[in-house]
Formats: sequence, C-alpha cells, structure tokens
Amino acid sequence: MKAHEVHGLDDGSLIEHLRDARQEVFNLRFQLATGQLENTSRVREAKKDLARGLTVARERNIDVDRELARQRRG
Repeated sequence: MKAHEVHGLDDGSLIEHLRDARQEVFNLRFQLATGQLENTSRVREAKKDLARGLTVARERNIDVDRELARQRRG
C-alpha cells in the first residue's frame, strides 16, 4: 500500500491495516525460516508497509497496541 493510501485511511481502517500487516510480516518470516517462501523480497515490502502504517498512527497519536488489545477484548 502506498503512503498516500495509508494517509487516506480513517483511524479504524488504519488499525485494521496494521493488524493485517503485522500478521503478514509474521507469516512471511515464518515461511522464510522454514524454507517455504519463494519471493523473499516480499518480506521487505511487508515490513515497509507496516512501518508506513505505524508512522501514520504515530502522527495521529494513536496507541496501536492499546487499540488492538481493545478490539480483542470486545
């Protein structure tokens, strides 16, 4: 996702994007460690995508960890 697309997300969508991005980075790292990942450059792209989202969240003063925990609780 491009930077301007991340900036265009509302707060709720941004939190969802970050949750999905974290899960994707985890899955890609796991696949890389087990030798199942063919496109290794995707790890770098996923990490950059996560970083873009976290940067926008910090600019908006959103505590991502607290928001994700709140969503898990209910």
